[in-house]
Amino acid sequence: MPGISEFFGITIYMYFAHGQHKAPYFHARYQGGDASFEIPGAKVLAGRLPAKVIKVIQDWAIRHEVELLDNWQRVLRNETPRYIQGADND
Repeated sequence: MPGISEFFGITIYMYFAHGQHKAPYFHARYQGGDASFEIPGAKVLAGRLPAKVIKVIQDWAIRHEVELLDNWQRVLRNETPRYIQGADND
């Protein structure tokens, strides 16, 4: 599963499981926890992470919404998603 960003110990990744999700989304991992977030809006769809980590991810996702949607389209075409600058470099 391709990693598309890393910051503050958080790894963001994206993949498409045919038939499971129709709307754009991405996953985030942090210290053994995992959650998925919708695009746009960065609402938590599933999983659990600490509230402070969710806030960092949501702020980052809103700033990089266009890039996330572009990567979603790439994944749907079976292309490798592009790396997105992390929140520690925004």
